[in-house]
Formats: sequence, structure tokens, C-alpha cells
Amino acid sequence: MTEVLIRGAVHLVTMDDAGTELQGADLRLREGAVAEIGHGLEPGAGAEVVDAAGCVVTPGLVNTHHHLYQTLTRAVPGAQDALLFGWLKALYPIWARFGPDHMYVSTQVGLAELALSGCTLTSDHLYLYPNGARLDDTIAAAAEVGLRFSPTRGSMSIGESAGGLPPDTLVEDEAAILEDCIRVIDAFHDPSEASMCQIGVAPCSPFSVSRDLMQDAAHLARDKGVRLHTHLAENREDVAYSLANFGCRPGQYALELGWVGQDVWHAHCVKLEHSELRMFAKTGTGISHCPCSNCRLGSGIAPVRMMLDGGVPVGLGVDGSASNDAGHMLAEARQAMLLQRVAYGADALSPREALRLATRGGARILGRPECGVLQPGARADVAIWDVSGVHSAGSWDPAALVLAGPMSVRDLFVQGRQIVRDGQVTTIDLSAVIARQNSLAQALAETV
Repeated sequence: MTEVLIRGAVHLVTMDDAGTELQGADLRLREGAVAEIGHGLEPGAGAEVVDAAGCVVTPGLVNTHHHLYQTLTRAVPGAQDALLFGWLKALYPIWARFGPDHMYVSTQVGLAELALSGCTLTSDHLYLYPNGARLDDTIAAAAEVGLRFSPTRGSMSIGESAGGLPPDTLVEDEAAILEDCIRVIDAFHDPSEASMCQIGVAPCSPFSVSRDLMQDAAHLARDKGVRLHTHLAENREDVAYSLANFGCRPGQYALELGWVGQDVWHAHCVKLEHSELRMFAKTGTGISHCPCSNCRLGSGIAPVRMMLDGGVPVGLGVDGSASNDAGHMLAEARQAMLLQRVAYGADALSPREALRLATRGGARILGRPECGVLQPGARADVAIWDVSGVHSAGSWDPAALVLAGPMSVRDLFVQGRQIVRDGQVTTIDLSAVIARQNSLAQALAETV
């Protein structure tokens, strides 16, 4: 693999344990890993030299919760002003018309959008499989785009006729769900440090699967050595459902089912109480904070400051583009910072802490400590931000990207491979993919 030498960054933010930040530094990438950081480094034979003058260099950002298929249903009338349950009911009939092509193309678009926002590693939670769609469709799309991918085999098994939220047409037989989880893990999961694809097991939510499936999924995941993911305590409706149907709060339900531990991360957790957060901290259970989606659906402000102070592992997620309308990791970090300040004061979350949530925090809860950091031996996942333009003009601290700076990367490397160059995705014909996406979206809209 060709060596890449990134030279002369205005500011290099490592996100290492010491919080090291360097001015005028160089970064050497070799064989998919960070080989060296220093000043005045010389290129090796055949090395590609990237001039980072006027740029801030950071680790690639890490997205811990997404529904990539939802890039086909942004700003849908009827779902624009609804709370979670009403929003889902408005969208389920549309998603029921998806097929493999919808999943593939929407994943390509969503991953390209993430890449342009500085993201190099993303999770995805796909929990519906209509008309022959499979998790394989999204994995193939990710391989084309070139992002490091953590897809989760989601599921729904309790339809409306059995007291669940989704329509019966979108639920699956539980034995078939578990069988397919085994299939995709065996076919695609790579546990190595250099892995480009690691599978997780992810029943959609406590209100769309049975207690038995939640428990069986946990047993299966631990037998296979993969991670567990679901939605939890997203809003008041979610908590009310748990109390009415399970006789306990969401955190207690997770504990009873074995859904806590360092191999588990839950999305949202806006409405967890102090005792539940203490239990998450004690067990090392992770939380994916999705501030923009929580705002869009009126779910509330997750107590992230309390989570961090209590030792809960926290990362950031953009959530689906039907509830966020964008898949922009840097914007998510900024929103996380702003919401904590609204709730707890102007010093509640600093720009550096927000960026750490978007890098090291996310890598931790995805079980990828080799990502989200720039230090020798870490993965060569690097974002280069041009701070010479109007968005950073007058900034005294160019590394405070969540305060002032560009909203898209100039260059992005994943495993040492350049995915974005001069603000353009290099791996796919994005214009053609966007045209196909818009055609699919129009066809869906015409049948509503």
C-alpha cells in the first residue's frame, strides 16, 4: 500500500489520551495505519505527499447510530411535525415498498454524505427487509463507497395485530431473524483491527420485538462475539410503553434481558433516570446520543453532561435522515454542545469534548479503540479540514471546528485510502447516484 505523508497542518488534533495537539506537524500513513507523527518528516520512496497548509487535521469522525435507508424519505409530508410513534406510523407504509435497489442506493447516498462531513466509520441499523431486501445490499454499498462499516442486523417481530407498533407486513418470524443473523455474521464479520466490516445484532426496539427475541439475540451475539444495539428510552411515549407493557422502566428492562455490558450500546436514552445511568456506568453500557433527531422529533435533551460525569460511555449518532434530514457528523457534534449548554449552562460541554464524543467516544462504544484517534498504530482514518476560507476567517482557534470552520472536509482517508479529494467523493459517481436516488424517491412519492 502506498505511503501517504500529510505535511504542515496548521493544527493536528490527535485525540490521544493526553489530548495532544500539534502545530505545523506531519502525519505519515502506511499500510492502513498511522506510522508516525512529527515535524519535518521526509517522504519515503513512492510516497504521496498531501499539503495540509491552511488545514486542521483530525481523526475521522465516528457515527454510532444511523438508518441509512431513510435518506430516501427526507422531509416527508405527514411526518414533518410528528412525535416518534406518529412519525413511524406515517413512514412505515412507504418503507414497506422498498426493495434491494432502494437499500443499496440510499446507503450509497448516506455514506457519501457522511464522508463529506468527515466521517470514516459508521454504524447502521437496518431493521426492515421488505421485498427481498437484505443487509447484504447495504454492505455492498459500503464497500463501493469505502467507509469503515458496522452494519447491524436489525429486526421487528411484533406487528400491530399483536400489540406492536409496525404493520404486520414489515415484521419477520423470530426463528428466521436469528437464522439470518447467523448467516450475515458468518459471511461478513471481520473482527480484526483493520476490519472494514463488523456486524452487530440489533432488534429494533422493545416495542417492536418480543422479550424472547431480545434475550435470544443477546445470547446469539455473545456466542458469536459481536455487539448488541437497540433503541431505548427515546421519549416519553417509549417510557410509557415500557411501564404499561413490561411493568418497569426501560433501563430495568434492559438489565433483566441481559442488554447491558461493554458489548452493548443503546440509541438515544433521552429519558433514562439517574439510577439507570448509574447502572449503565457500572456495566460499561454505551449510549449513542442523537441530538439533532431528538430535537426534530421533540424527544427532549439527553443528559449527556450527567452521563459523562458519571462514567457512561457516550458517542454521537446522526440517526436516520427521515428524523434528522441530514447525516452530518460535525453538525451533530455542534448540536450536542449547544444542547448541553441550553440545559446546563455555557460551560457544560466544550468544543474539544464535543469533538471527542464524535471520535474517541464513538469508537469506544463500537468496540473500535484503534479508530477515532491519531497515534502510531491507530487506523489511518483521517479528516483534513481547510480552515483558510470564509467559515474560519477571524477564528483564533482553528481546531475549535464545532464553533467556527468548514462544514465539509477537503480530504478524507479511510484505511489510508483517499475517499474524498478536494471536497469530492472519489470512489463512486456521486452525481449519477444522486440522480438515481431522486428518481426512486419521486416514484415512492407518486404512489402515496
